[in-house]
Amino acid sequence: MSEHSTIDTGTGRHEYLAQGGDWDEIVSENAERGDETIVINFGPSHPSTHGVMRLIMELDGETVTKVRPGIGFLHTGIEKNMEYRTWTQGVTFMTRCNYVANFFNEAVYCLAVEKLLGITDQIPERASILRVMIMEINRISSHLVAIGTGGLELGATSVAEVGLREREICLEFNQAVTGLRMNNAWIRPGGTATDLPENGLDMLRDLIKRMEDNIPEIDQFFTANPIFRSRTRGVGYMDLSGCMAMGATGPVLRSTGLPWDLRRKQPYCGYETYDFDVQTADTCDAYGRYKVRLGELFESVKILKQCLERLKDTQGQPHMVADKKIAWPAELAIGPDGQGNSNEHIKHIMGESMEALIHHFKIVTEGFAVPAGQVYQTVEGAGGELGCHLVSDGGVRPYRSHLRDPGFIHVQSIPAMTEGAMLSDVVVVLASLDPVLGGVDR
Repeated sequence: MSEHSTIDTGTGRHEYLAQGGDWDEIVSENAERGDETIVINFGPSHPSTHGVMRLIMELDGETVTKVRPGIGFLHTGIEKNMEYRTWTQGVTFMTRCNYVANFFNEAVYCLAVEKLLGITDQIPERASILRVMIMEINRISSHLVAIGTGGLELGATSVAEVGLREREICLEFNQAVTGLRMNNAWIRPGGTATDLPENGLDMLRDLIKRMEDNIPEIDQFFTANPIFRSRTRGVGYMDLSGCMAMGATGPVLRSTGLPWDLRRKQPYCGYETYDFDVQTADTCDAYGRYKVRLGELFESVKILKQCLERLKDTQGQPHMVADKKIAWPAELAIGPDGQGNSNEHIKHIMGESMEALIHHFKIVTEGFAVPAGQVYQTVEGAGGELGCHLVSDGGVRPYRSHLRDPGFIHVQSIPAMTEGAMLSDVVVVLASLDPVLGGVDR
């Protein structure tokens, strides 16, 4: 039996709402009519929606006449939950927002907390270098997912295999440094939870070599491929004025030719001292966004080479702020049973100093107070401008926390890019925006 219904819109036109029934029956009923609009659901459990997102589309044949994005299926209340956790514990929530590019969430939150504390200038140089290193590796892994899944949705399975293969190298590095593949909570207010392991520099050197050798493979698969170019050129067109009106940033904005990159325009973590080029395109379409991301893969490798040299020069220097009333009171170590406090720290607080034990207990359970005020901090995430608004009432927990996720902004621009286009172009547009629903819904 067919599970569809007909609605008279009162204008002489009919809308056919199809919820899966017998498509042949629907087609035969409408074969002699030309004034109907079929309303279908794309998602929320469709593999091409980059998460649980629903697009309610009205179609005239295969032409999209209207699109209404439906979000909220992955809403976890992260921002509200943070009001009941200490400032340091907030990192464990932030890292789960965009689980593909989680280190950017950690960084923007910690930079905002440090600005409220007034300790931005006290962050050790090595901590900033480590943050840049892990963010650029995260940028590479995020872009590999964006390009790989974008190719998969067009039927190019080989590109997805290459992207996920190289992303695995990044995740293995993350695990060696932080103890976890994702949801790391490694960047903390004041610095980072750990330093590099003993073989960290060698691992970073190997990762750089691996990316230099294999990222060009994606370039060979896609850039000059006539099928890929025909599917992406002119698709999802949104020029500079449209991007400004919709608040688009990142590769979407830079595909219009505007070199707006917060690492250059509003630098943080010492990015102004690194040598790299802001990638742009001039096509304003899905192909241009791919070109921007591909170029940024090579630029991130260039930045990682500079991080490698700086990490050599700063070996032995602290990676956490000196103020013990803010710094996490431990040097975490990764042992056979996972990550935990180092033996030296346990020995000190349990057998040598009652005061150290009391301090450890208070700062871990109660946390540190942050002066009253509010702040807005931004970083250049993999998808665009990632912003964090924090409000403190002077206590040990945020009074309010809010994340400006670029994917949330870009989802709003889907109707502007797809209405009037073909149904087959909707997936291309969505892939070129690369929203992650954990960040969109929060």
